Order: sequence, then structure tokens, then C-alpha cells
Amino acid sequence: MPRVAVKDNKRMSLRIPAAEKALLLRAAALKDTDLTEFVRQHSIHAAKAIIRDDEQLGLSERDSLRVLALLENPPVPNARLLAAAKVLPKRR
Repeated sequence: MPRVAVKDNKRMSLRIPAAEKALLLRAAALKDTDLTEFVRQHSIHAAKAIIRDDEQLGLSERDSLRVLALLENPPVPNARLLAAAKVLPKRR
């Protein structure tokens, strides 16, 4: 279960097998940085990629063209859409 973040705590503990730590140390040395900076940089990069992939919707060329066509020439609202719009709260 994730722990609640502590505002004043800038430290993070991580337990990993010795072989994995050795691998990370070797990679950090090859990048001419220390282990903390190496793990921080690559963790942040991976986290941003995961968030970006989750927040972006990829469309095929066909689907992109379909969306653009619908935006330029929207269909006439049907009865169900009109009924749904009528029950929405009024904006001020």
C-alpha cells in the first residue's frame, strides 16, 4: 500500500537485490553520475512517459480524418441528444 507523502521528507528508501544495485551502479558510472542522480533522472523520465502515454489518445490516420470531418461538419442532433440537453442544468 502506498504511503502518504511527507512534505518535509526529500528522501526515498529503496530495497533492491544486490545484482540490480550493481547493474544500476555500473550504468551510473557509464553516464558519469552518481547512483542517486542516475536513478532520479531515469525514474522521472519513465514516470513522465507513463503519464504522457496514459493521458494521450492515439488515433490512426483514418480516425483522425474522421474526427476532423465531424468537427467541420457535425451531424444534426438526434432526438435523444436533444432530450439529454434539455435536462442539463442551466448555465448562468
